[in-house]
Amino acid sequence: MQRMVRSLSVTVGLSLALLPSFAVAQKYPNHPVKILVGFSAGGPVDVVARIVADRLQAKLGQPFVVENRAGANGMIAAEAAARAEPDGHTILASNSSAITLNPTLFKDARYDVQRDFAPLTTVVSAPLVLVVNPENPKTANIKTVADLVAAAKAAPGELAYGSGGNGNLAHLAMELLSQKAGIKMIHVPYRGGSAAEVGILAQETLAVFDPLSAVPLVKAGKLRALAVSSAARLPSLPDVPTVAEAGYPGFDISFWVGFLLPKATPAPIAETLHREIVAVATDPALKERLETQGVVSVLGAADYAARIEKETRELAAVVAAANIKAE
Repeated sequence: MQRMVRSLSVTVGLSLALLPSFAVAQKYPNHPVKILVGFSAGGPVDVVARIVADRLQAKLGQPFVVENRAGANGMIAAEAAARAEPDGHTILASNSSAITLNPTLFKDARYDVQRDFAPLTTVVSAPLVLVVNPENPKTANIKTVADLVAAAKAAPGELAYGSGGNGNLAHLAMELLSQKAGIKMIHVPYRGGSAAEVGILAQETLAVFDPLSAVPLVKAGKLRALAVSSAARLPSLPDVPTVAEAGYPGFDISFWVGFLLPKATPAPIAETLHREIVAVATDPALKERLETQGVVSVLGAADYAARIEKETRELAAVVAAANIKAE
């Protein structure tokens, strides 16, 4: 009899413990939801977050408010999201750098992606475009990745490439190519991707992995595209091969924007948000707006988590091999 009473008590206790999570999931959302963005208004993460917020508000019946907490390469917002109540009322919208690079580059990061976050999905993915300036006499005859590698091998440690800053994705992309190709080039860090683009147009550098803003310049003949950094070709530049196709299998680096929740958020809430965010990303009426920031790309939660783990591991290896330090 005592054993039965104890068993009943344990069962009731477990049921009561699960009630708060179940109750929250049943009536989610029951007050305004914050979408934290670690970057300034108008940037890729902010633009995607606001498109998603508008649709979630219309579908789920509560305000979804984007809060820009810019600073420290997205770490301020990520830390706040990691410490938020895991009830689905705080969502982190972030980019690949803040999630896969920061833990490696910044030893004082006060969040751990594996421990603190439950990935939902990516929404857009933007490959980088490896470009040279066709008007620069030093690169006039460089028309392929093989040509660039040959030029670098002929002048080891003499050719300069640009990036939007020390430790950013464009920097790591060129370092990864250099490691795979066995070449050594000089890194010239600029203050942002736009400044790096100006630098190559001014012939200060010979090559750069440029963001998608380079596509109009490529189509206008101002820049020459040698390859794209993603595993698949870019629809807007269908004739430009991937770096992998150019002879370096496995090369796949892209700037993505995705959404994450605090780790202990109840599964029904995560499933609701995943379903609704994927619906936003695949809505034909929103596709054109989203594609201003990259190629629409959605993942299941498990696949997104696996991508984060893989990219974090691979980029950490690039950082270590190149001895890259954060600015």
